[in-house]
Amino acid sequence: MHKDLMVKDFREKVISLEEKMACLPGSTGPEAYPLLHQFADGLYIRKVSVPKGHLVVTKIHKKAHPFFMLKGEVSVLTTNGVERFTAPYYAVTKAGTKRVIYMHEDVEWVTVHATQDTDLEEIEKDLIAKDYSELDQYLDKQDAARLVDILKEE
Repeated sequence: MHKDLMVKDFREKVISLEEKMACLPGSTGPEAYPLLHQFADGLYIRKVSVPKGHLVVTKIHKKAHPFFMLKGEVSVLTTNGVERFTAPYYAVTKAGTKRVIYMHEDVEWVTVHATQDTDLEEIEKDLIAKDYSELDQYLDKQDAARLVDILKEE
């Protein structure tokens, strides 16, 4: 299967899973877990703790950023398949990423984002796409801006 078709299929299935999960009794929704917010010289740092046994569908990330798993063990489903991470673990979330994560143990997860903003609503608008259509529009604008920058250098 062509990579673009695989990504489209993944997107559709994850959105369907998210919709079905929202209808289940006891479903906690996307804002279920308390967040700790901190700021440091142009950085927004967000920490979330999620209990063992929970299944989470993440939001759609517009920008690449590092994440650090400080505690726990998870299985993560992305367009690349399933990976299992055990803390301590860190990696970079690529722009466009949306994950399905199962918590094998209690988890502490930290993300770090470059921003001068300190208003959480504005940060969310800047970092998170409401849906894949918004993500695609954002990425198209980023690609166009990069092309303009390249042409200016010539």
